[in-house]
Amino acid sequence: MCLAAAAALLCVGCSERGAQDGGKPVAASPAADHGSAVRAAVTALGQGTARFHQEIRLEGDGEEYPMTVSGDFDFARDRGNVAVDLPGGGISHTDEIFSDGHVYVSGVNGLDEGTWGLVSRDAAEVHYVLRAPVNDPEHVLRQIAAMRDARREGEETVDGVRAVHYRGTLDHETLTLRMARDVRKKTDDARDLLGADIPVFADAWVDARGRLVRTRTELRLAGAGVTVTTALSDQGKPVRVSVPAAEETVLATDVTGILTG
Repeated sequence: MCLAAAAALLCVGCSERGAQDGGKPVAASPAADHGSAVRAAVTALGQGTARFHQEIRLEGDGEEYPMTVSGDFDFARDRGNVAVDLPGGGISHTDEIFSDGHVYVSGVNGLDEGTWGLVSRDAAEVHYVLRAPVNDPEHVLRQIAAMRDARREGEETVDGVRAVHYRGTLDHETLTLRMARDVRKKTDDARDLLGADIPVFADAWVDARGRLVRTRTELRLAGAGVTVTTALSDQGKPVRVSVPAAEETVLATDVTGILTG
């Protein structure tokens, strides 16, 4: 009963649709913490650019709800373009532009067509477990860099590139990073019901050049689950950003909904 209640708290948002690997990862044999390799790859990416394609799978009530978040981002200059798609959703697509400490968001509830909501990037919050505030790709990198007990799982081929696979876990503070107060309380309650940190696995794949080429975070609990897999490519290529005109924007204190995280 407690596990079911905890799972329900973690799958908030799955039913909004209508209006990679399964199971728990198996721990490798004990070894030295390889977190430094992951952190170095995250740091290197943070000084450059990349394209990314993120697949989010929400599971609950016997259903799966796939979402994609994709775009290109200049991590060094804190700007980029993001597109979010939820097939079959009441609102199935939104675009986001990151620039100068702001995020321009279109295609969400309360905004007219052709109008962009303008929110502070630093003030945006997380409203769903393992999501990023307004799909900020740097949020995922912060969580991956903070993985604990990182282990080397071996080498794999990722999109045609050989890469070392590292696996670790996220602690409660990392899981709840920048969560809105109400969501943080629900997640805290779920942890209390379990009597321990909610089990969240984090994976990173680093190629021979020290580049981060894929990440994954995963939570599964009593029939509910969230898996977020991000592929990174075209690292080092220029990122061009064009912000909307002032007359096309309106100030927004926050944007909520499953599309914006």
